[in-house]
Amino acid sequence: MVEEKTTMIQKNKFAVGVDLGATTVKVGIVSPVGGIIDQFSADAKAGKGPVVVIQQIIFSVQELLSRRKISDCLGIGIGCPGVVSTFDGTVQHPPNFANWTKVDVAKEIRREFKIPVFIENDANCAAIAEARYGAGIEFKDFLFVIWGTGVGGGIILDRKIFRGPHGGAGEIGHISIDYNGRQCNCGNFGCIESYIGQRYLSQRTKELLQARVRDGSRSILETLVDGNYDKIEPVLISQAAEQGDSIAINILTEAGELLGSALASILNVLDLRVVVIGGGISAAPAFVYESIIQSVRSRILKPHKEGVRVIRAKLGNSAGLVGAASLVLS
Repeated sequence: MVEEKTTMIQKNKFAVGVDLGATTVKVGIVSPVGGIIDQFSADAKAGKGPVVVIQQIIFSVQELLSRRKISDCLGIGIGCPGVVSTFDGTVQHPPNFANWTKVDVAKEIRREFKIPVFIENDANCAAIAEARYGAGIEFKDFLFVIWGTGVGGGIILDRKIFRGPHGGAGEIGHISIDYNGRQCNCGNFGCIESYIGQRYLSQRTKELLQARVRDGSRSILETLVDGNYDKIEPVLISQAAEQGDSIAINILTEAGELLGSALASILNVLDLRVVVIGGGISAAPAFVYESIIQSVRSRILKPHKEGVRVIRAKLGNSAGLVGAASLVLS
């Protein structure tokens, strides 16, 4: 009977995972085995400064905890963009967040809830989730890539996240593939993010469509957006590609080649063989993955070619939440 009661108590325990993005803050109740039981989201209000963003996190966590016994909460895990120090809980210079230099996010959340709070880079959180519950579970070492609005990543070595001495490891979006290339938001030139991030893909597609209109022809993608080029986004580019649209196919094939070029450099440096790709654009058609792997294999060092794999992540948009909660559950 005692053992039965203990099992029941453990079953009721949960962690709160927070996935902070520039647009939305997503919060979830996560079970000890990584399942999302309940979730809530709100506007991150990233343009209004760190005080308001932290208020949005607190509000969202309060909303979820109001539905549960707080005594069953094991703690709160937070995934944030930017350079995150797991030592002192600070977050530095998250991209697309206004008036934010260095903020002790963990301290503010801990002060409000009086329970354990852990913090980690958002891409690292997603990498941790894929390592424990997703596509990376069978691999001891792999590179995780988030391909969406930007390009981020996490490095899993010996089944643990590699943060680097200062917490900034894994910023693969800022590998330069052309030192004379386009300027990135980070200030560098030729970063892979500035070529294949969501905004670039949408803008590049828009430019090609406008040129095509002048030739008097119409594409499948134009029909999908009803002629409004401001509606172009990667999911629609993928849909058009799957229906045979040549512009969409060319855009995504080129993006795969460029990403593969960057990945080959990283794999050469880290001596890794496996890449797991998540994020919104990771749902691209299979030919994009073929383009990525061909590009990787054409550039990677010969001794590294054997066993090179590029695979889709399994947890989708839930990876950030689950990974953040895993900071508590580990």
